[in-house]
Amino acid sequence: MPSRLETCAVVLALAGSLGTSTVAQAQPAAAPPVTYTADGKLVFPKDYRTWVYLSSGMDMAYVENPGMADMHMFDNVFVDRAAYDAYQRTGTWPDKTIFVLEVRKGEGRGSINKKGNFQTARLGIETHVKDTARFKSGWAFFPFNGEGPSTALPQTSQCNVCHEQHAAVDTTFVQFYPTLLPRAREMKTLSAGYLAEEKAAAQVK
Repeated sequence: MPSRLETCAVVLALAGSLGTSTVAQAQPAAAPPVTYTADGKLVFPKDYRTWVYLSSGMDMAYVENPGMADMHMFDNVFVDRAAYDAYQRTGTWPDKTIFVLEVRKGEGRGSINKKGNFQTARLGIETHVKDTARFKSGWAFFPFNGEGPSTALPQTSQCNVCHEQHAAVDTTFVQFYPTLLPRAREMKTLSAGYLAEEKAAAQVK
């Protein structure tokens, strides 16, 4: 693949051969997905729905009898493109990775739908950020109330502890992302804790 400089050289050569001095202006670089305010809050990633979609869960809960409201919920997970590309190369996540968990209400009746559920209003947003210079464990969770900046949960939060104990790859629940789990197996990056749980579950069956 030609470099940026090689590509620019070709464009300039073509412009000269056509006898024109018009050269396309460079597009501004996209803002980095992990951005903080001056006081350390995470800026809401407004374009997250243009990122790589990983998977959706429906009515998922990590405890028995969670006492959820009498409605269906979908969890949609997105990750920034640079992190996704790095994961495909290495089987793990680079620094400054950011996941977005989007929770939406599930509806069963609407328009012509007669069976099953579809997604409607957004109920909540949480991000999971890898920033090894900023967080002791390397990762932090940021719950958003609207689209204003968010403060990280404490490193001892239930979210942090659960992910550290049960996540398949680098404190992320790759076990629930069917397009990513095979890559982790191939690259042998599955966590020891997850492998032990997987083995125990297989013995129960």
